[in-house]
Formats: sequence, structure tokens, C-alpha cells
Amino acid sequence: MSEQNLLECVEIVTGPNPTHSVVWLHGLGADGNDFAPIVPELRLPATKAIRFVFPHAPVQPVTINGGMAMRSWYDILVPNLVRIEDEQGIRQSERAVDALIQREVGRGVPTEKIVLAGFSQGCAMTLHTGLRAPYKLAGLMGLSGYLPLIDMAEQDRHSANTNTPIFMAHGSFDPVVALERAQASHQKLTSLGYPVQWHTYPMQHSVCPEEIRDMAEFLNKVLT
Repeated sequence: MSEQNLLECVEIVTGPNPTHSVVWLHGLGADGNDFAPIVPELRLPATKAIRFVFPHAPVQPVTINGGMAMRSWYDILVPNLVRIEDEQGIRQSERAVDALIQREVGRGVPTEKIVLAGFSQGCAMTLHTGLRAPYKLAGLMGLSGYLPLIDMAEQDRHSANTNTPIFMAHGSFDPVVALERAQASHQKLTSLGYPVQWHTYPMQHSVCPEEIRDMAEFLNKVLT
């Protein structure tokens, strides 16, 4: 994917000449600005120069929202998210996310020092892309989401990230992505041998201070 075809992004750099990167994918209807305010809240060590990349998903019609066009990584066809899935859209966004990771490599950050993160639909893309990536990542961080195309995960996955740490977090009262959906994804990943840190918080479809502290601890461990 050429430079001009890359997704537009919001970028925050915590120090000169970044040695690590976090590519963070937003949820349905949001954009790359959504999680940018969390960067200072993570209170990561000033000794680590990290480039946070917050891409904007493409604008496209979303079926469950009456066909209204909004930023979306793929179409959502049914309320339970997974009975019918937009496989083509998911795989198209996988390629777009991979292109952003390759740009980080081109900017001097090896994939082993890149974390892929996402919230809700962005979490789905994080888990989907991370399992299939043919290169080692530092970690995967999935917030308030699920693993899409779950029945294809075992056949599609690449061995590169079998031992890559995965952080999964979910709200106990999430009305958007049911807790059971996230738990099923966690169980699937664990059954495939992935090292998953599982966290739940007494919240809805959002982020809470305790979760931010846990994310900071995870990022500190994997961005070495």
C-alpha cells in the first residue's frame, strides 16, 4: 500500500526518535482522536520514546445503523455481531492495519517493539490482525471487544505471535458487546495456547481508571 493510500492518523510521540510504537484502533463511529487523551494518563516512563498512532477508519455504511455512513473498520450486519459477519470488510481492514505497521518498520521501529491495540470494533481488528500477522509483535491489547471470524482463527493464524502477550479487558455491564462474547473469545485464544491476561471492570462499554492503570502496566512490560 503506497504512502498516499495509508489511513490518515493522529500521532503522539512521547520522545524524540521513537524506538517503540503503539497502533491503536478506535471503535465504531469514533475516529483516531478518541483515545489520544489516554496517552498522558498512562504515565509511561519518560525514558521510553513511543510513537502512538491512532488511525481513522474509513467512512462506510453500517447496516445495523440503518445504513448510515460512519467511520467503521467493517460492516456490522446483525445485533449479536457474529451470526453473520463482513468477512471481506474485516480482511480489507486487516490489510490497512498491516500497512500502518509496515510504515512503522520503515520508520525504524521493528515489529517486536510494536503493540497493536483497539477498542470495541478496533479490538476485533486487533485480535484478528495479530493472530494472522506473519511477524512478531510486542503485544496485543483488546478492549471491550471480541475475536471476529472466530471459527477461522485456528486455520488462519500464523505461528509468529503464538507467544505474544495479549491483554483483554471488558466491562461487566457492557450493553454493546456482551461480556459472554468477549469471554468466548478469551476462551478460544486460551485454547489455542495464547498467553492472555483477562480483566473485567464494573463498567459499561467504556474505559475506567483501573483499566488505564492495568494497560500502563502491560505496556511497560511488553515495550522493552
